[in-house]
Amino acid sequence: MSHQTGIQAGNDVKEIFANARSGDQYRVLKIVIEDEQLTLGGTRKASKKWDQEYDSLVLSLLEDAVPCYILYRLDSTNNQGYEWILLAWSPDHSTVRHKMLYAATRATLKKEFGGGHIKDEIFGTTKEDLNLSGYKKYLTSQAAPLPLTAAEEELRQIKLSEVQTDISVDTKQQTLQGVAFPIHKDAAEALAHFKQKRINYVQLEIDTEKEMIRLCSTEPTEIKDLPKRVPKDSPRYHFFLYKHSHEGDYLESTVFIYSMPGYKCSIRERMLYSSCKNNLIDMVENKLQLEIEKKLEIEDGNELTNDFLYGEVHPKQHAYKEQFAKPKGPAATSISHHVTQDTQLCTPRRTEQ
Repeated sequence: MSHQTGIQAGNDVKEIFANARSGDQYRVLKIVIEDEQLTLGGTRKASKKWDQEYDSLVLSLLEDAVPCYILYRLDSTNNQGYEWILLAWSPDHSTVRHKMLYAATRATLKKEFGGGHIKDEIFGTTKEDLNLSGYKKYLTSQAAPLPLTAAEEELRQIKLSEVQTDISVDTKQQTLQGVAFPIHKDAAEALAHFKQKRINYVQLEIDTEKEMIRLCSTEPTEIKDLPKRVPKDSPRYHFFLYKHSHEGDYLESTVFIYSMPGYKCSIRERMLYSSCKNNLIDMVENKLQLEIEKKLEIEDGNELTNDFLYGEVHPKQHAYKEQFAKPKGPAATSISHHVTQDTQLCTPRRTEQ
């Protein structure tokens, strides 16, 4: 579940939502955040078919540096009424604060409007993402394959969990076949901001239905907050910027945390999260060039204490320096004993500096 901001729709917006859902009065609604409320930023009425006026109505409402939400009504219907598209506009030139605020409030907007009315949801940072051509590209990418039969689904699950079976003397451990799911734009953008240290925490989840890695939360997080970020009934991937001191130096270390709450989640979830983990790390380290200081796997968020993190990032060296003791030689005869003493008497003594 994405982190929510507490921002709600004003009464006037709720009334417009109700009118929009119940009829064909509106083609487009623009919603903005002002004074910590979802506020109406503009409306447009329909005069042509939805695809004939899409670009002219949508693009005219997008500002170059200010995020907003656009609700666009299609001509198709479902059992709840007309279907709508939710366009989340987050231009590159807008401030990080605005981007995060709008990202964190999007789920609230969907709830206020009625998620059952929203057919598609698109995130865009450029107008090419949200114009008619961009929407059609989105539909193409989202086209689902034909449903698998029970036997085909079982075979797919077997392949996902396939492990090496040719175990020999040199085999140290079984290796799980990796799966590379695409990363949603929101998640990729959040990781880029994390690398630039604009944010200090990113939580990712797998959309098991669409087989995609999505952004879950970017809530500012301190060490004391970490246990609360870990769900108790579903897996997650976490990236945390661990700020601390070590041997007199101030350090900021990236820690990757894979939380898997045992058998409280489904077998499919455990399989997918485990299998996608290495490919996600590989993408972050090699493509995003983000150095991960430590990779952790936990079952319970309560494990994430300051002492635990410090001990993992800076493990103690178990090498103890022992005082060197010169081994005793064989028992000397009386003659050799006297020779040694005479030699010592004749040898000049070196003064230590």
